[in-house]
Amino acid sequence: MSQPEGGAELLVQGGSARFLMGSEDVEDGAMRSDMGLDEDEDDELLSERQIVVGICAMMKKSTSKPMTQIMERLCKFEYITVAIFPEEVILNQPVEKWPLCDCLISFHSKGFPLDKAVSYAKLRNPLLINDLNMQYFIQDRREVYRILLEEGIDLPRYVVLNRDPDRPEECNLLEGEDQVEVNGEVFPKPFVEKPVSAEDHNVYIYYPTSAGGGSQRLFRKIGSRSSVYSPETAVRKTGSYIYEEFMPTDGTDVKVYTVGPDYAHAEARKSPALDGKVERDSEGKEIRYPVMLTAMEKLVARKVCLAFKQTVCGFDLLRANGHSFVCDVNGFSFVKNSMKYYDDCAKVLGNMIMRELAPQFHIPWSIPMEAEDIPIVPTTSGTMMELRCVIAVIRHGDRTPKQKMKMEVRNALFFDLFEKYGGYKSGKLKLKKPKQLQEVLDIARQLLVELGQHNDCEIEEKKSKLEQLKTVLEMYGHFSGINRKVQLTYLPNGQLKASSEEEDSQREGPSLLLVLKWGGELTPAGRVQAEELGRAFRCMYPGGQGDYAGFPGCGLLRLHSTYRHDLKIYASDEGRVQMTAAAFAKGLLALEGELTPILVQMVKSANMNGLLDSDSDSLTDCQQRVKAHLHEIMQRERDFTKGDYEKLAPTGSPSLINSMKIIGNPVKTCDLVYALIQSLTRQIRRKLEDPKSANLQLYHSETLELMLQRWSKLERDFRTKSGRYDISKIPDIYDCIKYDTQHNASLALEDTLELFHLSKALADIIIPQEYGISRPEKLDIASAYCLPLTKKIQLDLQRTHEDEAVNKLHPLYSRGVMSPGRHVRTRLYFTSESHVHSLLNVFRYGGLLSEEKDEQWRQAMDYLGAVSELNYMTQIVIMLYEDNNKDPSSEERFHVELHFSPGVKGGDDDDNAPLGFGFRPASSENHEKQTNPGSLEDLSQDAPERAMLSDPICILKKSQLIRSRKTGSMEVLSESSSSSSRGSAYRLFPSCSRQSPEVKASGLGSLVSGLFSAAGRAVSCSAPNLSDLGHALRSPRAHELFSMPAVKRFSVSYARHPTNGFEGCSMVPSIYPLETLHNSLSLKQVDEFLTAVCEDVGDTHSKTLKALSALFESQSMDVYSQSATTSPAPPDAPHSPLPHPEPPLCCQDISSPSSTMSSPGPPSPLLDPCVSE
Repeated sequence: MSQPEGGAELLVQGGSARFLMGSEDVEDGAMRSDMGLDEDEDDELLSERQIVVGICAMMKKSTSKPMTQIMERLCKFEYITVAIFPEEVILNQPVEKWPLCDCLISFHSKGFPLDKAVSYAKLRNPLLINDLNMQYFIQDRREVYRILLEEGIDLPRYVVLNRDPDRPEECNLLEGEDQVEVNGEVFPKPFVEKPVSAEDHNVYIYYPTSAGGGSQRLFRKIGSRSSVYSPETAVRKTGSYIYEEFMPTDGTDVKVYTVGPDYAHAEARKSPALDGKVERDSEGKEIRYPVMLTAMEKLVARKVCLAFKQTVCGFDLLRANGHSFVCDVNGFSFVKNSMKYYDDCAKVLGNMIMRELAPQFHIPWSIPMEAEDIPIVPTTSGTMMELRCVIAVIRHGDRTPKQKMKMEVRNALFFDLFEKYGGYKSGKLKLKKPKQLQEVLDIARQLLVELGQHNDCEIEEKKSKLEQLKTVLEMYGHFSGINRKVQLTYLPNGQLKASSEEEDSQREGPSLLLVLKWGGELTPAGRVQAEELGRAFRCMYPGGQGDYAGFPGCGLLRLHSTYRHDLKIYASDEGRVQMTAAAFAKGLLALEGELTPILVQMVKSANMNGLLDSDSDSLTDCQQRVKAHLHEIMQRERDFTKGDYEKLAPTGSPSLINSMKIIGNPVKTCDLVYALIQSLTRQIRRKLEDPKSANLQLYHSETLELMLQRWSKLERDFRTKSGRYDISKIPDIYDCIKYDTQHNASLALEDTLELFHLSKALADIIIPQEYGISRPEKLDIASAYCLPLTKKIQLDLQRTHEDEAVNKLHPLYSRGVMSPGRHVRTRLYFTSESHVHSLLNVFRYGGLLSEEKDEQWRQAMDYLGAVSELNYMTQIVIMLYEDNNKDPSSEERFHVELHFSPGVKGGDDDDNAPLGFGFRPASSENHEKQTNPGSLEDLSQDAPERAMLSDPICILKKSQLIRSRKTGSMEVLSESSSSSSRGSAYRLFPSCSRQSPEVKASGLGSLVSGLFSAAGRAVSCSAPNLSDLGHALRSPRAHELFSMPAVKRFSVSYARHPTNGFEGCSMVPSIYPLETLHNSLSLKQVDEFLTAVCEDVGDTHSKTLKALSALFESQSMDVYSQSATTSPAPPDAPHSPLPHPEPPLCCQDISSPSSTMSSPGPPSPLLDPCVSE
């Protein structure tokens, strides 16, 4: 072989790999096998020489780890040698002096002279792996999108804004508060703004004001950041951009890497737009997980590869709305850190080069085909079951007091506004957008100016209302739909009945009822509660391998990032509920930063005709009757009689009876409450007059003046002019005093605790009873609130075992993952108090089980009866397990558990808190089961404990069980109780005194493995007691905690978790742990019960539901349905009370299993969560 002039020969040999750095080549005449040689000469020459594969790229790229790994493997082909063109030669030498090659791998990156590479290809005509001319197009996003469109590949709706002086018609931009209009195309926020140059990575995402506004600014990774949140809401005014619809992908991107049209490798990574933090492994590499592509996505990969003529090509997929959209094509790019990909890539390229350049020597190096459905599901034995579905309905977190003002308006300006926004279509209008609220404020200001000029007595009465309207709308100095809204309702004949706030005068003719609502924002404490609960919620999910083994609950993180977690989070349209959902998601998935990006990407606002929202201003007939009845009983100036107890507490609820005993005489109690409120307002006024305290800053930026306003309003509204009390204000009084005793205790106001206790006792009667007094009323009202949600829960449970059309983790990467082809479906519904009360009433009074026949259910009902308040962060959780050993048609195949937590702990009710049975208590039939040889705990070593579990499940009214003080988020049975409770009470928490031999006792690493074994039932998961956790590591007993058994030590590792940021949150009360209401229901039982509940709610509901069911069934075959239909709202028309259905027979008591790792799929469609998910 000859040595060309000017080239240096640098031959790097390692085994059989031949790396040529520089310009080793062959004579021109022998360069290609197809240059006119006869066959004999061809064979002879080729047996002596190599096919030279030239790598022409910037040095950083050509010597990168992936390139080196692939080229080393490529050199294992007998006839292939790789030559890397030196960067100095590429940049400074003419192409005539570049090394010669038979096959060229060349690609553009920053600083690369693409023009010279094109000239070289024309001069030497090598086989091109990636077409060079097409690489000009890849540098321009406009061209990329044009080619994708021509190929019929799905991409987000987009429009190009060209700021080109020669083409002014392409530069029409109109920017609104929550949208942009580009060249006639409207893009509501959230939308994406991409520079037209593909080399410019400064992509911005703009968020709507309803989610908090601002923008997320993406950039090329710098250290551990890939984006940052900015409060800036205005789009960029210089440069050309593509504007496109934002695709909600549940926080994950899919990167696809092709090697030829028939091979594609896909990886999921956290979306850079979510919180901007790059997840890295111990070597500092970004964490990614290989995922399976669907047949449709493989077709897209083939089309992209061929359309751009790039054999090695990377592109980005967004999985949203049940479809996959291409949003970027990167051209030449390799997978990082995947040995399998390096092997495959070298095989595909080697075979391709040999086939093209030396077909007579081409012996295919076989590539194993992807086997998508390898059933790598280990057989389970004993009581091992697989977690398949988690459904949780959760109330929002701690909030500021909700406030409301009503006024009747007749001015033409209000009617014009009502008409402008389409109020006449439904007779109602909700105004939340900043522009709309600004218009209401402008009207209020204008009318006040007019009132000032013409002192008209008739309007003068409303002046105070108009001033309050103006004051509230001017609060904070800016608008955000999260903290204020105005509702207008058309009244054809004026207001029928004056409210307690209105004057009794009434005028004829139509009017509008204006309802202004403000307050009710999620507090910083509420955010912490939601985030901590999200973090603790991970413990519901089994597993956690490798890097995650030391952190309980991190199995979920691996589950989620490997795309086997089918997670959907829904929230009603209230700001506090949406922010709770976003904060919960932040804790659940270990995210960082602002809540706005998380809210936009992870939370679906499910305002679909009552799925999670309810129009509290329009009550059903039954609710009206119940409220009137409550008013009547609470207005009697005498002690409650036996008849009153029967009328007010027909269900015999212990917490209700207890509150009635505390109150005694309702009117006298209201007198006392009123006097205490007067005392409170006097004290606040004195503090305002005192210069030392006048400018005090209260919690969450409230001032003493604002505090006085809210208490003065309650003082005015609670006692009407007639001297009677408006008991509908009691929940508001309790709300305010609860807030102030928790957050503003530093004011040291007198008598606040007495006011707290009295208003709580009143609220504990009024609030639950507003959702029905008798059983039929409770069910009737519950169905009006949560019928669509009940039906949706039923569908979630059914879909889990019917629907396997989801994406899977690549089986070749699934070592250590049980059932990689399966997924866990998680559906989280965040809502307000009304839905939580209603859903709990459905389960309590709908006839799921018989208290006489089922002991566990009777105890659960006793526990629920003792719960006085469904506080912030109340949870109702349903978990579905599958026993793979049972026949698929057997009733024992699917196993349902029902759990509940009353949420945040109240002021000082720790001592009076009702005791439950812990989270997933062991079944009384455990002793009959064989010990599971695969489980981590050998029960045979614990014979005395096991014998105890066979005792009947019974708890005495005054149990001798001693519950120890909370240890972080776990409740552990104190040791003294093991003897005292023997025989007399059911042991809530089986002892974990012995670790199994298989569990390594090496600090934190052993925790998870023991956590969900048979001992997993010994714990009670919930958000941690924050103050306890904060001191856990500082306490002198910290070293003792490390010597405890795994479960007891859980709280320590929890406190050490790097994402725990709860220190300094002394004002954040902890959350009650989840308690199991029942742990041995069959899916059939639950399904039949939910069907009965949904069908028995009366003729009106039945008709609605049949239409709804037909709609669901027509869609259920296609997971990725695109139809955007919604579930009907519960009608307001009166209907017959729900009859008490015959309870289904209680199934055999299947013991509660420990769960094994299971696998979810990708996000389901989002267009219609109710139908498609």
